[in-house]
Amino acid sequence: MKPEGSKTGSVHHNFLPEQYEKSSQPRINHNYLKEQFSDYKEVFKRLETLLETGDFTLGRAVDEFETKFAALTGTRYAIGVGSGTDALMLSLKALGIDKGDEVITTPYTFFATIGAIVTAGARPVFVDVREDYNIDPDGIQKAITKRTKAILPVHWAGLVADMDPIQATADKHGIEIVEDACHAITATYKGRLAGSFGATGCFSMHPLKNLNVWGDGGVIVTNRADLHEKLVLLRNHGLLNRDYCAVWAYNSRLDTLQAIVANHTMEKKLPNIGESRIRNAAYLDKALSGIKQVKIPPRQLHQRHVYHLYGIQVEDRDNLLNYLVAAGIDAKVHYPVPMHLQPASREFGYKAGDFPCAEEICRSVISLPVHEFINEEHLKHTAFKIREFYE
Repeated sequence: MKPEGSKTGSVHHNFLPEQYEKSSQPRINHNYLKEQFSDYKEVFKRLETLLETGDFTLGRAVDEFETKFAALTGTRYAIGVGSGTDALMLSLKALGIDKGDEVITTPYTFFATIGAIVTAGARPVFVDVREDYNIDPDGIQKAITKRTKAILPVHWAGLVADMDPIQATADKHGIEIVEDACHAITATYKGRLAGSFGATGCFSMHPLKNLNVWGDGGVIVTNRADLHEKLVLLRNHGLLNRDYCAVWAYNSRLDTLQAIVANHTMEKKLPNIGESRIRNAAYLDKALSGIKQVKIPPRQLHQRHVYHLYGIQVEDRDNLLNYLVAAGIDAKVHYPVPMHLQPASREFGYKAGDFPCAEEICRSVISLPVHEFINEEHLKHTAFKIREFYE
């Protein structure tokens, strides 16, 4: 399988500008950046302070953001970092995970989850998912070996994984949990917020995330003072101060500029973003529920799903996808190839058929826009075109 955007299978230097241009065309769009950042003049006013003070790196706005984010997630500490990927990798390093260790996770996730495990030095051990697209807690117990050092559940699309049995297994074996909550800001499980279960919780603030900034940005939360101290060192070269270095580490600081944008988003927009997505997803659930070729994932009353993505499984997926795109609906596939079957995973020895539920989801899943700029007319048209395709 050749990488998208490359005719030869060789590395494509920068495939993103072409994607940006293509994704800006549909009328009912997954890409809502222009609308999302239409209040940029308000942010510009805040940026004047940054230009006046010159504290571009780990400035005062970062401290403000970390205090507010910890409160938002119900945790003691928050540490701003360069990306959600860095949040995962630095969490693993802070827990002492290194070469020869194993980290249990899901094959149905974004590349960053696995990349963080591998760049931390460990080996990913995959466990299949359930029909809610999240890791199956029953499979975790069977995957544990003497080398297992952590479980990394992914709260896929904004739905918190089934944390009670995962926590019970981790406690039984003395294994740490690192939550990939990159999709799941303000999502809850039995009243508890995403990110508050594990040793750390990791979030992304990529421009298309529910809490978004003007580029890359991430944040780690924890309730442990020891991890907080380690992570503060690891994100900033291991520096105790300007002149002394405690450990050799990384450069993964949250830019002050991005902290300013994040503070604005938290204060002005985040509640509406979450509630709009929940409302729009509920509309589509109801509108699509009578179509036998459509399978909606199970919804649980004890989970608050915040729908970073709205995914369903459908029959004849690729033809439906083309049909919707032709109708101006930006349907997408997140993602067609599970992580254990990626070219980069060959060294781990997995094969097709090892994780049947994840593989079936990848063959049949489709994502539909439900963000805060989607209105009822858009939703009605989307549901109508899906029904029309199958009729």
